[in-house]
Amino acid sequence: MTKRTQLSNAQDLIEALESGAPVQLILHRAEDLSETAHQALHLARSMGVEPRPLSRRQLERLCQARKEPELLALVGAPPQRDLDALLETANTVWLLVDTAYPGNAGFVIRTAEVSGADGIVVGAAFDHEQRRAVRRTAMRADRYMPLLYADAIETVDRARAVGLECIGIEDSGDRAPWDHDLTGRALLVVGGERDGIPPAILERCDTVLQLPMQGFVPSYNLQAAMAMVVGERWRQRLQADSDA
Repeated sequence: MTKRTQLSNAQDLIEALESGAPVQLILHRAEDLSETAHQALHLARSMGVEPRPLSRRQLERLCQARKEPELLALVGAPPQRDLDALLETANTVWLLVDTAYPGNAGFVIRTAEVSGADGIVVGAAFDHEQRRAVRRTAMRADRYMPLLYADAIETVDRARAVGLECIGIEDSGDRAPWDHDLTGRALLVVGGERDGIPPAILERCDTVLQLPMQGFVPSYNLQAAMAMVVGERWRQRLQADSDA
């Protein structure tokens, strides 16, 4: 899967467009653009990519370089909208099972995108309006990363068939994230607010991780649980890269 890259420099964007790189999205502030930025936007329009204006504050929040950009561009393959295509090429996919609240699903999707996941599958019976609420809460992360709705059991079975390790995150797990190798291709599974991951899904998982808890309240919220696993996965991968 082609890695998504964010550009925050107008000249870099011009070079990407001229080289034929897959520029999927361009955001820019509405005023005070440099001549180079105007040239980049004009070139993008001539190539069929319509830039979208945003406020300065919105651009700053989205900028990975933590500066005040006049534009941002997303370069990479368009989000896969087919489950098999996603699973076959992905390194990291999240599966959210049986969540009851669109807001929670949106926050989970946003966390997955920020972490660099290749996609997320939601196994929940949301209607059209609820799915719109999911996208709003996720800050339209589906523009940058595949968001699919599919049956959870089918997703796990298909993921295992193409070589992804299925890793559940549940209080019934038998090991902590730092006691398991998290550097490989994986489908990471989190459950809903009330009942967690259903037994039929847990039985299909290759590994079930348990997050240490010492408080009176019996569980972390979904985003916190995801963040702990993502942080450990990144730590292990960076360590493996440094040891190579």
